[in-house]
Amino acid sequence: MNSKIEQLKTELAKAVIGQEEMIEGLLIGLLCDGHILVEGVPGLAKTTTINALSRAIGLDAKRIQFTPDLLPSDIIGAQIYNPQDHSFSIKKGPLFTHLLLADEINRAPAKVQSALLEVMQERQVTIADETFKLESPFLVMATQNPIEQEGVYALPEAQLDRFMMKLVVSHNNEEEELEIMRKVANKRFEEVQAVLNIQELHNLQKELQTIHIDKELEQYIVQLVSATRDPSKFGLDEVAQCMMYGASPRASIDLYKAAKAKAFLRGNSFVSPADIGYVIHNVLRHRIVLSYEARAKGMGADEIISKIVETLPIP
Repeated sequence: MNSKIEQLKTELAKAVIGQEEMIEGLLIGLLCDGHILVEGVPGLAKTTTINALSRAIGLDAKRIQFTPDLLPSDIIGAQIYNPQDHSFSIKKGPLFTHLLLADEINRAPAKVQSALLEVMQERQVTIADETFKLESPFLVMATQNPIEQEGVYALPEAQLDRFMMKLVVSHNNEEEELEIMRKVANKRFEEVQAVLNIQELHNLQKELQTIHIDKELEQYIVQLVSATRDPSKFGLDEVAQCMMYGASPRASIDLYKAAKAKAFLRGNSFVSPADIGYVIHNVLRHRIVLSYEARAKGMGADEIISKIVETLPIP
């Protein structure tokens, strides 16, 4: 493993106990310039992880608590009139940062969600008649609370598609929770030190481009995504009844990039089928629209993805 990545993980472990999948997902997002959607109940160190990552790389980090009365201007910014000299000035919103935690994104109405997701895609903000480019890196970690059903606005599939990965975060095990309890109660968490700067992060992103991937594996990635759209073509008739829509071409791009990043984080110079297997659920689970029959049976997207992986031959 790259020594800088190792140092980064060591520093993050000072502030975050367990939650390796969430940390790794964020690192993949950071290396690939992708955004991460996290689903999990409150209290699972999502804010702590973002803050620790910002300190370890020397990045700005901001948090927006999404609420039903939030307006697009609350996150993007607005043109402010100054009555003293009859002039207008631009007040930039909290979106202008490197790492943005969009907490409970499904609590905000569609206009606010659309404003954020447009910025995620375009990486620029237009306020009045001025356009501002966002600094690189720019990563959005949006969270959803799976428990609450009232007062929430589900993200449309087209907007979910903007997220590179969807991570499902669960509770820590008992040993980890015991360590968290002791450290928080006795204020024993170590201070996270900066071990990386923005230029070094950009160098790591360039290094990621050198990771080799065979043509057979590239074809395999395309087939995996294609199987979500036309399961019958691959002999997956049972899966075909469970899905309304499959994944878009963005899924192929993100699966390709995430597999390379996973290989890089493991210290390999090439992508193996295992790397694709490690990330495929995170990349595809939010891009598959289940049929009514599948939901009635209690089936989830992960189950369908697993069946596709088990059926398609590995090159």
